Amino acid sequence: MEIHDPASILAHFSIIKDPRRNDWNTLHRLEDILTMALAAVIGGADGWDEIALFAKTKADWFQERLHLEHGVPSSDTFRRVIASINPACFAECLASWIASAVGRLGGDLVAIDGKTLRGSYEKDDPKAAIHMVSAWASANRMILAQYKVEDKSNEITAIPKLLSLLDLEGCLVTMDAMGCQREIARQLTDEKADYLLALKGNQPTLHADVKAFFADAEAHAFEAMDVSQYETEHIAHGRKERRRCIVSEDVSWLTQYEKWAGLRTIACVSYCRDVYSDAAFEQRYYLSSRAMSAATLMEAVQQHWEIENRVHWVLDVSFSEDASRIRRNDGAENFSVIRRLALNVIRHDETSKTKSIKGRRRQAGWSNDYLAQLLRL
Repeated sequence: MEIHDPASILAHFSIIKDPRRNDWNTLHRLEDILTMALAAVIGGADGWDEIALFAKTKADWFQERLHLEHGVPSSDTFRRVIASINPACFAECLASWIASAVGRLGGDLVAIDGKTLRGSYEKDDPKAAIHMVSAWASANRMILAQYKVEDKSNEITAIPKLLSLLDLEGCLVTMDAMGCQREIARQLTDEKADYLLALKGNQPTLHADVKAFFADAEAHAFEAMDVSQYETEHIAHGRKERRRCIVSEDVSWLTQYEKWAGLRTIACVSYCRDVYSDAAFEQRYYLSSRAMSAATLMEAVQQHWEIENRVHWVLDVSFSEDASRIRRNDGAENFSVIRRLALNVIRHDETSKTKSIKGRRRQAGWSNDYLAQLLRL
């Protein structure tokens, strides 16, 4: 997937309101501060001091491209200004840029999942680490948007606000059990999107009914039942994994059928893993508003977990997100937006011979030409 206009990422910084109130302490334009911060994070910086060092090291290069009459900012300026930006506006900037860069998402799979910034806690309150909910477009391999879970709340309240940032018409939106809520299903169908929701014990009656349905159907070898089945087997490195998906569109009998907007499909996905003779078996259940074959639904379930492997894991390994101790004001939340902007830009470069994200970050830090190419500076 090619980004339509990578340069627009800098143009979208203009929608962010400058948190500074007085002209006398505004020595640097907000868009210049954000551009330098993004460039630094792309080039390997993982904190305020590293951003300032990066800007100082490349001061002449930035002077040629930005408005820096007063030189490059200090680490305190980067910290104070970025941590004071309204997070909702910053998150909107991310979503706005992605919308302009990738166009419509119609037909794509969009995965919703949460991630805790583990280093963002205060020492006297280790439970205060912030939790972010993100949206990931599988086909485009782009982080679309993110939203912070409010203190003393959970993902259920944050997901509807995240969804409202996106144009999801025609998309299949996947979520784990936390997002399996009737209100969320209604919101998605109202927006002309489809859902695929993991069904667990937080919906006890519905979960019990669906589980009993598939258990009874299998006990009778699916006689006279219209179901779709699909199986795969994978063997590698001493590990054997068998997966089976069973899908039924017979849902009108469910006692809660009318409470779930657009419900058309229930599914059971089972996993049997043998690792050096140590066997494990697991079954998971799903609800969907889209009629799908078993093969298509299993593929969608597998694609959902790309947000863990291609986003959360990469942010921790290549950007050291979990190790970051940024936590004052809204610094952790806003820095996480910068990381995701940087990851999107780096991932979709098609010129570098280096395939790894960490390698491309180093290349951007070493090569001004490559950094300028990424940011269109």
